[in-house]
Amino acid sequence: MHCQRFDNTLSRRDFLMRTGYGVGAAALHQLFGASAAMTGNTSVFPNFAPKAKRVICLFQSGGPSHLELFDPKPLLKQRFNEDLPDSVRQGQRITGMVSGQARLALQPSKYSFRQCGQNGAWISDLLPHTQSIVDEIAIVRSMTTDAINHDPAITFFQTGNQQPGRPSMGAWLDYGLGTMNSDLPAFIVFTSIASDGKPGQGLLSRLWGNGFLPGKHQGVQLRTDGDPVLYLSDPKNVTRAQRRSMLDRVAALNRERFATQGDPEIETRISQYELAYRMQASVPEMMDMGKESPATLALYGEDVTKPGTFARNCLLARRLAERGVRFIQLYHRDWDHHVGLTDRLPKITRDVDQPSAALVKDLKQRGLLDDTLVIWGGEFGRTPYAQGGANLDKYGRDHHGRCFSLWMAGGGIKPGLVYGSTDEFGFNIVENPVTIHDLHATILHCLGIDHTRLTHRFQGLDFRLTGVEASKVVKELLA
Repeated sequence: MHCQRFDNTLSRRDFLMRTGYGVGAAALHQLFGASAAMTGNTSVFPNFAPKAKRVICLFQSGGPSHLELFDPKPLLKQRFNEDLPDSVRQGQRITGMVSGQARLALQPSKYSFRQCGQNGAWISDLLPHTQSIVDEIAIVRSMTTDAINHDPAITFFQTGNQQPGRPSMGAWLDYGLGTMNSDLPAFIVFTSIASDGKPGQGLLSRLWGNGFLPGKHQGVQLRTDGDPVLYLSDPKNVTRAQRRSMLDRVAALNRERFATQGDPEIETRISQYELAYRMQASVPEMMDMGKESPATLALYGEDVTKPGTFARNCLLARRLAERGVRFIQLYHRDWDHHVGLTDRLPKITRDVDQPSAALVKDLKQRGLLDDTLVIWGGEFGRTPYAQGGANLDKYGRDHHGRCFSLWMAGGGIKPGLVYGSTDEFGFNIVENPVTIHDLHATILHCLGIDHTRLTHRFQGLDFRLTGVEASKVVKELLA
């Protein structure tokens, strides 16, 4: 009788497979069951009735100035060029870019604000279209973050941790809730650049990565010029039938490999090949705007016809929302205005103001806003003191994580609300601080998820988007 030698090079799964399909198969089934239980994600989601089914995150990379957009501070005009008082700074750290300045001279905004909507919320005149939707949005003026530089701050906002390697928000939602459309990825990403071609702060694909979650949960970046996904199209002279036959053969090989190795990433590879095949039909249809009415195109502005613009990506986001994509992430760059704020800010607000407001209006008129959560904001705010010296005409502002503003709409959020407040200098929060993890907990709550139960075991620890410290759902923001 032939005997198989057992040594340390033979994996447990290999041993069980090679001992036959009786006791071995049963043991293998238990092993997979144990492996599934080890994820720590034993809850069934949603945990309660959700208000939102999907999320659209309009992320403004670089740090939009709350002092120029959502949080007017008249006192800065009265105290122009005075030093930031020590009683206000309270020894808080500042970045290396201004640490060598002789003074932290206060700088008022040169832009006007007006009260809008039924609640009289103050919105900058740089955002006239946002002013028109103020009764649909909740403005949070008391956001705060621990990060002081771009990369850790953006990473924190997107993944709940300043260090790389954690799953992004979209990956967590796909992991917890799954897809609503088997022909499209559950998590789709667009990046845009300023209309004048300025690239702004760089973005890395790990910001929409899966981290330690299975690879199938990572975001899929779509391009708005040329093929939406590289290599999605069939090679020349390859028919759909030939592609189907090739995928069937590859899947058979992968299943054989999985039977001997049990690596879950092999299952991911099989499913992603199949998804890519279906996307060959679904993505071109989704990207085709030929059936959009002239009125809809006009709502988003003239840039909507230009590939790669924020306006075009906002309209594509609405089309994805209609098709049941779970998490839609838009990145727009060039908000990092250390100098030349007065040159750059009017241009970038012009890029994003009309499309952002149009997206909210478009979702509402199609009955989608009630179950779509829209988020607009960046990784931190800007300082009330000028970088390089105060100047009434031209000035810049440094990073400021102590307080900043963002807005949310739809999907269970109370409309027409202004939440939280900062001091007269826009430097410290004086009422209702909201941490990044509080924001994440609130987003998950709108989707019917208890943030403490959405976990994944990795290297012996149960990780979650909202971290291990105390995080709370901001109930005052909920409708």
